[in-house]
Amino acid sequence: MSLAVLPFWLAAAPAQAATRVAVFEFELLDTSGEAGPGGPKPEERRRLDLITQDVRQRLTAAGYEVIDLAPEAARIEDASPFRNCNSCELPIARALGADIEVIGLVQKVSNLILNINFQLRDVASGKVLRAGSADIRNNTDESWTRGISYLIRNRLLDPPLTGKAAP
Repeated sequence: MSLAVLPFWLAAAPAQAATRVAVFEFELLDTSGEAGPGGPKPEERRRLDLITQDVRQRLTAAGYEVIDLAPEAARIEDASPFRNCNSCELPIARALGADIEVIGLVQKVSNLILNINFQLRDVASGKVLRAGSADIRNNTDESWTRGISYLIRNRLLDPPLTGKAAP
């Protein structure tokens, strides 16, 4: 049987494009009194990069299209830190063509007490679709990666996102 004579319900449906997500770099809010004028310590900057990459990789593995932020790097730099800008990252995510965005913050209370937070928002409406927070103990790679792993598994991706936020 040729494809031309297949009933319409047997024809392959066009593939739906993956949901495009902008995952912005996690930021550090250091309220411990240890922060210097140069921003996060090098090991904390590396950990911020580590957990940001973990979120990006896990979203990609879950079927999302994680988009490159480089075309808007200057606007991101000007607007940062996002915790102080009242949703100024939304126009940036829109300009990048994102459907949803993820922003995150690590609050350092002390070298022993930290808190990792994230929000996942619908870029068109600005509505928060998911949010989560995890308290961690110890300022180490292991504690940061365990904290972000918990948030991804139990807050970001479970239960699965629906509607236009689904992968």
